[in-house]
Amino acid sequence: MYQAPLKDIGFVLHDLIGERALADCPAFADYSAELAGSILEEAARFAQDVLEPLNQPGDREGAHWSEAGVTAPKGFREAYQAFVAGGWPQLGSSPEYGGQAVPQMLASAVQEILASANLAFKLCPMLTHGAVHALELCGSAEQRALYLPRMVSGEWTGTMVLTEPHAGSDLGLIRTRATPQGDHYRIFGQKIFITWGDHDYTENIIHMVLARIDGAPAGTRGISLFIVPKRLVAADGSLGARNDVRCVSIEHKLGIHASPTCVMAFGERDGALGYLVGEPNRGLEYMFIMMNTARLAVGLEGYAVSERAYQRAVQWARTRLQGRGPAPSGKGPAPIIEHADVKRMLLGMKASVEAMRALTLYAACQLDLAAHHRDAAVRTAAQARGDLLIPIVKAWCTELGVEITSTGIQVHGGMGYIEETGAAQYLRDVRITAIYEGTTGIQANDLIGRKIARDGGAAMTALIAAMSAELEELPAREPAVQTARDGALAAAQCLRAATHALLAYLSTNAEQAAAIAVPYLKLAGYAMGGWLMAKSAALAAERRSGADKAFYTGKLATARFYAEQILPQVPALQRIVEAGAGSVTDTESDLL
Repeated sequence: MYQAPLKDIGFVLHDLIGERALADCPAFADYSAELAGSILEEAARFAQDVLEPLNQPGDREGAHWSEAGVTAPKGFREAYQAFVAGGWPQLGSSPEYGGQAVPQMLASAVQEILASANLAFKLCPMLTHGAVHALELCGSAEQRALYLPRMVSGEWTGTMVLTEPHAGSDLGLIRTRATPQGDHYRIFGQKIFITWGDHDYTENIIHMVLARIDGAPAGTRGISLFIVPKRLVAADGSLGARNDVRCVSIEHKLGIHASPTCVMAFGERDGALGYLVGEPNRGLEYMFIMMNTARLAVGLEGYAVSERAYQRAVQWARTRLQGRGPAPSGKGPAPIIEHADVKRMLLGMKASVEAMRALTLYAACQLDLAAHHRDAAVRTAAQARGDLLIPIVKAWCTELGVEITSTGIQVHGGMGYIEETGAAQYLRDVRITAIYEGTTGIQANDLIGRKIARDGGAAMTALIAAMSAELEELPAREPAVQTARDGALAAAQCLRAATHALLAYLSTNAEQAAAIAVPYLKLAGYAMGGWLMAKSAALAAERRSGADKAFYTGKLATARFYAEQILPQVPALQRIVEAGAGSVTDTESDLL
């Protein structure tokens, strides 16, 4: 059974980051540890009691397609109704439209709990929140008034409709067209990979569709963004006839079977009615405005599913009896959690999840500061740091998620390969997260090209300097803290050297820079994780007493493990960054 790690989440929010970080953000004047705790406790209760029991049955049953539309697995519609009744869709949205303004870092912590319990369910409200965000930023006053209150409440859901059969990540190739007709457009085209593109949760779905207005320029410069509702909406908000849009099939996937991935047809008859968002030919720009939040939401799924895989693996290891323990008692087989290699695997899972959670919530805090801090200089610096961190969070956490969920199967041994134990589902489900919202390679190219090259490495250099300064100041009276601090300092030095090498590539040979972009991104993730784990260890050493002694002792153990068995990957990645590009760029593609 899943148990939301409330103490671990609270440690990051309240100890590692702290409410003081948002003290100069007027929008969060009412934010407190008590408020965060009550929200997280309710989220945990909903996730544990309602969502987690549907996870395996939903995976087995899957979503259902028919000519009439898509239906979710048994129990999912009722769970969504309970989700709406609990006010959860409103969390993190503007109060102007009925939302509850809370910090992004708290909303992200809630998303972790939902994703751990049932990733397939979590995806629908996540995409609605993305559509809401796009309309808040780019929609007209009339569009916001008409659509947002019902989307924020959860009465309607939303989607992001980008991909086409011939155009995956290269959106400049899209062919879906929009023909002007009075105050609206007629949309014609087919889109694929539309998560929760159709379902039986709500009466209406608001599709945010990228299309090309007739006569628009070729490539990304000619893409516009449109609202295309499943059912037409009158000026008073009442629902009219079905729009000319339907789901023609759903994909048969490796995982997240309960989440319908739809092939959507727009304009099979006279054209689907669509309404332009913002200005023509700026659709891709509008999508990128909301990309930070979307990529953060997917990145956290990597460690959220890993957390669930870890919990199942620990439960299995405590009860599975195999072989003799390190100190045989003659009383028969020992639980496998006593075996050194199983402990190694579990420590690796736990330490990695803690590092990813810390980095993700720290990145979310930077977005909060960028949007709401009183001081313009602080907002600018936080935006630069948040922009820098988002591709790292998205790619590093999801790639590690694949690795950790695979380790969870290994802990189970042969039984992990059997679906009935549930361990395999986490690997199948999390695999898509390294592809959603841009593959790992796309994130790495974004990191080196749009983030580091754009400012000459200034944001990364500033972060490395801050990391090193904080680590130097850590009290290291306990051996575990010293180990964590020294390991993190060495990793920061490796990141500094790798950044210099990357900047040299960027100035002379962009292809070589691209060849080492992913190793560089992973190096950054591990090094930043080490920095936050060392800070966590110092805090744990200060607080290790009383009823929470075991909890903080555990923090010291995972920080030490991270330094001794995870951070040694950093110098190896540094070597790849500094010397490994030629083996890629010098190889002709016809040799592959």
